[in-house]
Amino acid sequence: MNKINVLLLSGGESSEHEVSLRSASFIAQQLSQRPEISLQQVVISKTGQFLDSQQAPCQLNMDKQLLLSSGEAIAIDFVIPCIHGYPGETGTIQSYFELIKLPYLGCGPEANNLCFNKISSKMWFDALGVANTPSLFLTELNADTLNQVEQAFDNWGSVFIKAASQGSSVGCYAVNDKSELSDKLSQAFTFSDYVLVEKTIKARELEIAAYEYQGEVIATVPSEIICPDNTFYTYEEKYAADSHSLTQVAAQNLTAEQIAQMQAYAITVFKGMKLRHLSRIDFFLTTEGEILLNEINTFPGMTKTSMFPQMLANHGHQFSDYLWDIIKRAVPYS
Repeated sequence: MNKINVLLLSGGESSEHEVSLRSASFIAQQLSQRPEISLQQVVISKTGQFLDSQQAPCQLNMDKQLLLSSGEAIAIDFVIPCIHGYPGETGTIQSYFELIKLPYLGCGPEANNLCFNKISSKMWFDALGVANTPSLFLTELNADTLNQVEQAFDNWGSVFIKAASQGSSVGCYAVNDKSELSDKLSQAFTFSDYVLVEKTIKARELEIAAYEYQGEVIATVPSEIICPDNTFYTYEEKYAADSHSLTQVAAQNLTAEQIAQMQAYAITVFKGMKLRHLSRIDFFLTTEGEILLNEINTFPGMTKTSMFPQMLANHGHQFSDYLWDIIKRAVPYS
């Protein structure tokens, strides 16, 4: 039996490096259940260097060969870029895979880049007719733009300030005191060249896994994140072992109409923005019953506490079977 050589890339240069390693550990465990797969693992260091299992430099060349420090060359059939943030969710590394014609898991370069930038994604939501949070965006911080944000704060009562091109709540700040605006905007600009300012929405936080399985685009029922005292779901709350946030794989007390609307929105943006293979699509359900799309994650967390694989399992699809379905459709196998 010929085996498919799969390269699992993880790490990366972003602030989400460690979470990427934890997600890769889960994926490796899932792939170990498939005897058809021979797995190679490479970590991209925080300085961008490819390191093999011996922690020695290696490279993936344009002939689709993984050149190990031992001198061995392994022909790679398929890549899983398990990289949260840069250069994975930005579409950067996918451009290289496209260049060398190497099949890979996940969205293409353009879809990744559009979704990773919170400003461009909101423009697409508007174009597709999908309701989302009121907002404004800044390209720089000066007296005029600060005045715009202060006026928005007066109109909305409070705001969320978000670095436009970051994931896992990095560079995001809930601001309830007008005097903090300048400082939080300055901090957000250290993470991104563009900053999004959104109206604070009092809402339930709901997530849908939208993914492809056996040629069909599927949107699961929503899961829910319940933060203590309705606080902001920070990076630490998402990934800390002692997180106080609660999650429900199938959110309770939703009407059939609300579930159907979120699923319809999820499939609309999945197809309209040309997503591929997987995504987690996050929503707000306001106290007035309004459904607003918050953001799209093109490579959601895969740690033991992450919702994406749990939502697949709740829908009846085991994660190892899902991965194998994607791989075997991309790579001839016999």
